Amino acid sequence: MSALPMDLLSHLPGQLPKEECCRLFHGRGHCYPGFEGVTLDWLAPSLLLTQFSAMTEQQSAELQRQIAAWWSTVSEMPLSLVWQDRSRSPAQTVCLGASPPTPHWVLENGLAFELSLMQGQNHGLFLDMERGREWVRAHSAGKQVLNLFAYTCAFSVYAMAGGAREVVNLDMSRPALAQGKRNHQRNGFDRGVRYLGHDLFKTFGKLKKLAPFDLIVVDPPSFQQGSFIATKDYPRLLRRLPELLGPSGEALLCLNAPELSRAYLRDQVQACAPALEFVQQLENSVNFPDADPDRSLKVLHYRLSKPE
Repeated sequence: MSALPMDLLSHLPGQLPKEECCRLFHGRGHCYPGFEGVTLDWLAPSLLLTQFSAMTEQQSAELQRQIAAWWSTVSEMPLSLVWQDRSRSPAQTVCLGASPPTPHWVLENGLAFELSLMQGQNHGLFLDMERGREWVRAHSAGKQVLNLFAYTCAFSVYAMAGGAREVVNLDMSRPALAQGKRNHQRNGFDRGVRYLGHDLFKTFGKLKKLAPFDLIVVDPPSFQQGSFIATKDYPRLLRRLPELLGPSGEALLCLNAPELSRAYLRDQVQACAPALEFVQQLENSVNFPDADPDRSLKVLHYRLSKPE
């Protein structure tokens, strides 16, 4: 990032959102030239700046100065700024100012989620998937839901909030599922939820015994060695998906790989699971503008066609 323009202040809101978490600035969508490597999130009471491209010490110091200046105009609280540098490997995370609370709970659409800003790259809630979670809440009443690659089970919390009969969460990471269980307990959803800490491709037999499902959410990592590589594993998953769905069952297929287009995912579904009919693509949040829709998050709604 050799020519970072120093005008972040002009892109920040004039007042701080109250309690609900949100993205304040999304440079990754290439809508703000020079800021392609910067995002800023409000995760009350902390801010999280994620840096994806290299910066000079001067650029980093100037961004910190501007954020501190903006903060002084929108809040009387001490500044808590977590800075995560993903331009290096492993990523480095430091806290500038007040530390995030422990435990750290945030709200999204009235639901509570536990975060861990200082531990690893992923803090517990992917904000760009908010529209997908809202859709699941609106379409879960009375349904048997399967949440694949559940991570900390945010989709499951929304499904239960929408009146799901039962949700089965599957993820290889048992610590993530344990955090997901705390998320459910915090929101008062202690019953009707299962947690399976297994490799998906070794668990289809168990899932078939729990099927049929009315709704399946598929939100995998795009590239995670030893877990899921989209170009190799999405087709494998799609071939098996229809056998887990009940009549007219629905699937929400997600893909967050900038190098893979919407057409790529639709073509894979057509080739590997032709029984799934495309219904719609969900719009992404306005807080995540992107100059190229094919590089942004893809969330596609499908329905199992009725046999003729």
